[in-house]
Amino acid sequence: MPVQPSAAEDLQRKIQNPPASRAKPWAALQHVNFRRFWLGQTVSMVGTWMQSVAMAWLVLELTNSPFLLGVVGAAQFAPILLFSLLGGVVADHVPKRKLIIASQSVMMVVAFTLGTLSILQIVEYWHIFALALVVGMTNALDIPARQAFLVELTGKKDLMNAIALHASVFNGARVIGPAAAGMLIAYISLPLCFFLNGISFLAVLLGLLTIRIEDRAFAGKKEQRVWAEIAEGLGYIRRTPAVLYPILLLALVSLFAFNFNVLVPVYARDVLQEGAEGFGFLMAAHGTGALLGSLFLAYVSHLGPRRSLLIGGVIGVSLTQVFLAPVSVFWWALPILALSGWSMLAFAGTVNTIVQLAVPDELRGRVMSVYSLVFMGMTPFGNLMAGAMAKWLGASTAFAVCGVLGLAAMALLLRPILRASRPEEAVVST
Repeated sequence: MPVQPSAAEDLQRKIQNPPASRAKPWAALQHVNFRRFWLGQTVSMVGTWMQSVAMAWLVLELTNSPFLLGVVGAAQFAPILLFSLLGGVVADHVPKRKLIIASQSVMMVVAFTLGTLSILQIVEYWHIFALALVVGMTNALDIPARQAFLVELTGKKDLMNAIALHASVFNGARVIGPAAAGMLIAYISLPLCFFLNGISFLAVLLGLLTIRIEDRAFAGKKEQRVWAEIAEGLGYIRRTPAVLYPILLLALVSLFAFNFNVLVPVYARDVLQEGAEGFGFLMAAHGTGALLGSLFLAYVSHLGPRRSLLIGGVIGVSLTQVFLAPVSVFWWALPILALSGWSMLAFAGTVNTIVQLAVPDELRGRVMSVYSLVFMGMTPFGNLMAGAMAKWLGASTAFAVCGVLGLAAMALLLRPILRASRPEEAVVST
C-alpha cells in the first residue's frame, strides 16, 4: 500500500523554498494550551536538574565511586534504549495528555521518596539505583509522548517554534538547576533538592490538568501485535528518505559527538587543571550555548526546517570539538563550548521538526520513539567509547577523534540527505 506523499513532499518544499514571512519567535506561546504546558515545564525542568546534581553528589558521598555513579547514569538511560519503541506504541494508543500526567506523577513520587530517605538518613546506594531505574523506565514512556504531544498543542504551523521553545526550557534549566542545587547542597540541605523537585512537578501537572484539548488516541488494527505496530513505524521511516537520513545522521552524531558529560569533567581536571567550580562553569557555558541555540531556532522557525541548519549544526558541533582539543586555557574553552552547545541544539531541533512535520498523526508516537531512541538511547554506547578514549588517549585527543567522527558521519550521509531533499524523492511507495 503506498504511503501518502503529501506531508513529506510539503516538508521538502519548505526546506528548499522556506516561506518569506515575519519572524515570530514566541508564536507557539500564543496557543493557550501550549503556554500552560510550557510554563509548567519551565518550573519542573529546573527541579529535574537540581535532582540530577543532588543524586550524583549523594552517590559519591555514599560510595566514593565514579564507577557506581556511572551505573546509576546507565540505569536512567538504558530503559530508553530498551523500551522507547514500546513507549511509542503506547503513545499512539493512549491519550498523550493522560500518559504524560501518569508519568510525571510517578517521577514526582520518586523525588519525594529520595527526599524522605535522605532526610531520615536511611538512604542506601541500592535505593538510588532502583529509583533511577524507575525514572528511566518512566522516561521511556514519557519522552515519546511529550515530543508527539506538541503538535496537538499548536498544530503544524507553529510546531517548529514549539519544539524550539520546549528545548529552551530544558537548556535554560540546565544552566539554572545545577547552580541552584550546588548552593542548596553547600549551604542548606541536600534533601531539599529532592523535595523542591517533587514540588515542581505540581506546576506541570496543573498545566496539563487545565489544558482544554480533545484527548486523541488511535485504535490501530485489532489483529496487530505490539511488534507489528513497532514494525509499522520503522517501515514508515525506512520508506521515507526525508525522515530516514536525518534520523540516521542524528544516531551517528549522538554516538560520536554528544559525549560532553563524559569528556568535559576529564578535560577540566586533566587539561585545564580546574576543580569542580571550573567544571561547573564549562558545563554552564555549553548549556548557555544550547539555550541560545534554541532561542535562535525559535526566532527563525517561521522559515521552516532548513537544510543549512541540519548540515551546519553537525559541522559546528564537530569542528568545535576539533578546535577544543589543543586549547589549554580555561577562558578560551568557554566560548568554544558555548558554540558547540548552540550547534548541537540547532541540529537536533531541526531533525525533530523535519520528522514531526512529515509523519502521519497515527504513527507520530512510534516515529518519535525512534527519535528519542537515537537521541538519548545512544548515550550509554557513546559515553563508553568516549570514556575509553579519554582514559587511554587523554581528553584532548578524545575530543579531536569525536569531532572527526562527527564530520565523517556528515560526509557519509550528505549525498543521501541532499538527494532526499528533492520533493519527488521524499517518499518511496511500497
